[in-house]
Amino acid sequence: MQIYRLPAFSDNYIFVLHDPEQQIAAVVDPADPQPVLQKLQFLQAELVAIFNTHHHSDHVGGNRRLLQVYPHAVVYGGEGDRSRIPGQHYFLKEGDRVTFADREAEVFFVPGHTRAHIAYYFPPIAPKDLGELFCGDTLFAGGCGRLFEGTPTQMVNSLSKLRDLPDQTRIWCAHEYTLKNLQFALTIEPENIHIKQRYQQVQAARSHSQPTIPSVLGIEKQTNPFLRWDQPDLIQITQSQDPIQCFARLRGQKDQF
Repeated sequence: MQIYRLPAFSDNYIFVLHDPEQQIAAVVDPADPQPVLQKLQFLQAELVAIFNTHHHSDHVGGNRRLLQVYPHAVVYGGEGDRSRIPGQHYFLKEGDRVTFADREAEVFFVPGHTRAHIAYYFPPIAPKDLGELFCGDTLFAGGCGRLFEGTPTQMVNSLSKLRDLPDQTRIWCAHEYTLKNLQFALTIEPENIHIKQRYQQVQAARSHSQPTIPSVLGIEKQTNPFLRWDQPDLIQITQSQDPIQCFARLRGQKDQF
């Protein structure tokens, strides 16, 4: 399974999954149909699946046009997004499985950003391989999604599921927010050497318009405050009584950043 990252709008990413042997493709969160159609034409691949993580227009905006061109493609989304995702055929819940290119992905129910958000995790198939996580707007490189329809408790539970995946999991999140996320992280922990080093690397990459996605989960655990809500240092820094309050205060501060 080959993965292609397509930029869209100002900071979105669309991911095209390609099986070159069968000449088929799937797409994750097609915000805009045009770059997807161009990539499929270049690959000479037939679109067979659309994997949506949630219903926001910058994730499903390309569904209808892609279905016009590829009417046999199947649309997947969370069961709670019924009637909110254009063309949805399958309504997925925690623990369901989807397949593409002889790879099987596990579905995680990860509410918080929205009430029906899901993520797709393709585990590695060989010891040296990396797992592939398509997490939409739940987990970002250096950050996490805003809580539009969920609660801090829900988001902590959702991020806990993703944090428990192997460190060598690639994080294919849907936005290029990394630089600003790390700028915020430095205001929380200005002496964190891991964050400082990563910020310098990301700053250099972005100065040359290079993408920072995918990230790797092991790096996120060291540098992303939204995966470290239960660390005593952060609980103390945020003057919180417990990990949930720590997360809520971090998210509240980030909303104003």
